[in-house]
Amino acid sequence: MTTILTACGGAVRLIGTATALATPSNTANLSTFTPLSTTSTPTVSPTPTTTDTPIPSATPDARIPPERWREWPVVPTVQPEMKMVFQHGIELGNNPRAFVKIGDGEISTVWFLTQYDQGPSNYHLGSYTDLKSVIDNFSGSFSHVGLAAGRGFTTTIILGRTSVGTPECKLSESRLDCELRIFRPSFAIISLGTNQVSQPEVFEPELRQITKRLLEVGVVPILSTKADNLEGNYQINRIIVQLAYDDNLPLWNFWRAVQPLPNHGLQVDNEHLSYAYSDFGDPNVFQYAWPWRNLTALQVLDSVSRAVTDQP
Repeated sequence: MTTILTACGGAVRLIGTATALATPSNTANLSTFTPLSTTSTPTVSPTPTTTDTPIPSATPDARIPPERWREWPVVPTVQPEMKMVFQHGIELGNNPRAFVKIGDGEISTVWFLTQYDQGPSNYHLGSYTDLKSVIDNFSGSFSHVGLAAGRGFTTTIILGRTSVGTPECKLSESRLDCELRIFRPSFAIISLGTNQVSQPEVFEPELRQITKRLLEVGVVPILSTKADNLEGNYQINRIIVQLAYDDNLPLWNFWRAVQPLPNHGLQVDNEHLSYAYSDFGDPNVFQYAWPWRNLTALQVLDSVSRAVTDQP
C-alpha cells in the first residue's frame, strides 16, 4: 500500500517598457534600414546634395518567449523595474526583511521553509552555507502563514473577503489586502494553480489581479510554476509564465527544478511532491522534491532580495 503525503488540497505596470526577465537566448540581428540619398532638382545656382539620417534599429527582445517556458531558469534574473517597486514599498512603510506566502497547500504547509525560523539546530545547509545570510535576513517570515495561504486555496479565496471570525481584518478587506496591511512585506512568493486546473478562465484574470495589487503597494511578486500537470497540457504553468513575461516579474521555475527526479518529483498520485526532510548535507534527500523546493526557494529569495537592494 502506498502512502500519499498531502500538503495541499487545492501590474499595475508601474514602469515603462519591459526588458529581459530570464537568461537571454541568441537572437538574430535585425535588418537595418539602408539610408536613401536624395538630390535636389538642379537650378541656376547648384543646391548641395542632402543625405537622410540612418534610422536606428529597434532594440531586440532577448527574453526567452513564454511558449518556451520549460527553458526558463529556476532562479530568475531580476530586472530594474523590481528595484523601483521595492523602493516604492519602502516609502510606503513596507518591511525590507519580510516576505509573505500566497497560495495553496504546497506553500502553507509546515514543510515549506518553516524550519528556518526554528534555529540552526533544526536545519542543515551542507555546502549551501552562503544561504545563511538570507535565512538571517528574513527571520520571522519563514514560519509565518497568514490569511492569503492555506490548504485548498484558490485565487478566488485569496481575493475574497475574510470571514466574520477574523477580527484583525476590516469588513471590506480581502484576505490579500488584510495580510498585506498587517504584515507589510516587501516580497511575496505566489504558488497557486493546482486547485484551479479546471478553471483557467478564472485563474488567469484573478492571478493578474493579485500581482497588480502587490505592485500597487510596493510588494515584489515572485511567481512560481507548479510541478504537477493535472490539467494535461500545462495550461496553468503557461498562464503563470505569460503573466511573468508580460509584466516582467521574477519567476521561480520550480517545475524545471524537479524534472530530473524520479517521477519528476511527484508521488504516485502525480499531484503531491515526494517528501524527504530538507537536510542539504545528505545527498540522498535530493532524490525527493521537498528538499529541492526549500533549497530553490531560499536561492530565489536570496537572488531577488540582493538584486533590488544592489547587493552583490
